[in-house]
Amino acid sequence: MFVTEWEIPAPVERVWNELMAPERWPEWWRGVVRVETLDAGRPDGCGAIRRYTWRSRLPYRLTFIMETTKIEPRRLIEGRASGELDGRGCWQLSAAGAGTHVRYDWEVGVTKNWMKRLDPIARPLFGWNHDVVMEWGRIGLIQRVKRTT
Repeated sequence: MFVTEWEIPAPVERVWNELMAPERWPEWWRGVVRVETLDAGRPDGCGAIRRYTWRSRLPYRLTFIMETTKIEPRRLIEGRASGELDGRGCWQLSAAGAGTHVRYDWEVGVTKNWMKRLDPIARPLFGWNHDVVMEWGRIGLIQRVKRTT
């Protein structure tokens, strides 16, 4: 499992609004190439199905489907990944002074044959790569909330 924690200098509502609009992530998150909505789900966003394409520091891209399985407004977004990655992701938000503490838990396995073969020895490299991509997100989100608040 990969765990990422961010401190974002913006109120929870602002951070929530950005995370709940993944179609706009390519505008501010360097690692996100494209997000396509396949099914909008319910009005609260639960049941939404999207296809994500990501680039990373390493020379490969990943595309996977993410279905939003649970939403607790301004607190939690959980989803199930399938495709080139298989598993679960969960965003958790909480107020931290005037800002927001964000935690992302990413429990996934790889499904590409070359990645499965390399996983036992390359897991630390994949972890480093994940951390780089998430850092791009943290930086981009901070810049985004500064521009739009």
